[in-house]
Amino acid sequence: MDNSELIGLILEASAVVQAVMILLAFMSLAVWAVAFSKWYQIRMAKKAALAFIASYQESPDLTSFYRQDQISQEHGKGLSHIFLEGFKEFLRLKNQGVVDVNDLMTGTQRMMKVAFAKEADKLENRLSVLATIGSSAPYIGLFGTVWGVMHAFQGLGGMQNATLAAVAPGISEALIATALGLFAAIPAVIAYNSLSNRTDRLLGEYENFADELLSTLQRDVSLPKK
Repeated sequence: MDNSELIGLILEASAVVQAVMILLAFMSLAVWAVAFSKWYQIRMAKKAALAFIASYQESPDLTSFYRQDQISQEHGKGLSHIFLEGFKEFLRLKNQGVVDVNDLMTGTQRMMKVAFAKEADKLENRLSVLATIGSSAPYIGLFGTVWGVMHAFQGLGGMQNATLAAVAPGISEALIATALGLFAAIPAVIAYNSLSNRTDRLLGEYENFADELLSTLQRDVSLPKK
C-alpha cells in the first residue's frame, strides 16, 4: 500500500473513524512532546544533583555551605531545595532554644519531607499522561476499527453480490485506527517505563542525601561541647 492509497482510505473512512484517527494522532504527538520534555527535565535535575553533591562534599562546614547555597543559582531546585528547607528549619529551632536532639531532628525531617514531596511532584508531573495514553490508545483504536467494520458490513446490505473486493476497503480503513492506536500506545508505554525508572532513581538519591544530612546534623548536635 502506497501513501496515496493510505490517504485515500483515511479520507473515505466514516466520520467516527476519522474522528478516532485525529484523536489518536494528537495523542501520538502528545506522547513525543511529553517524553522529550520529561527526559530533558530529569537529565537537568540529575546534572544539578551531581553538581550539588560535589559542592556539598567539598564544603568545610554546613553553615558556610548553607549561606553559599542560599545565593546560588540552584536555589529552590532539587537537592538544594531539600537542603535549604531542612537546614533553615534546623537553625530556626536552634535559635529558638530547642536543645533536644529528637525535637531538632523531627522538625528538620518534617521540612525536608515537604520539600521532597514538592520536588517529587515536579519530576512526576505529566508522567500520568504517558500512562493514560499507553493504556487507552489501543482501546480507542479498537473502537474505531469495530465501528469501521460495522460501517463496512452495513454497506454490503444493499448489495446483491457481496465480494471480498467490496468489503476489503472498508475493513482496511477500519484497521488503520488500530494501527494508529498502537503507534501512540507503544512509545507511550516505553517512555513511561523508562522515565519512571529514571525518576525513581533520582528520588532515591534525594532520599539518601536527606538521610545523610539528618545523620550529620544529629552527630553534630550530639557531640559534647568543648
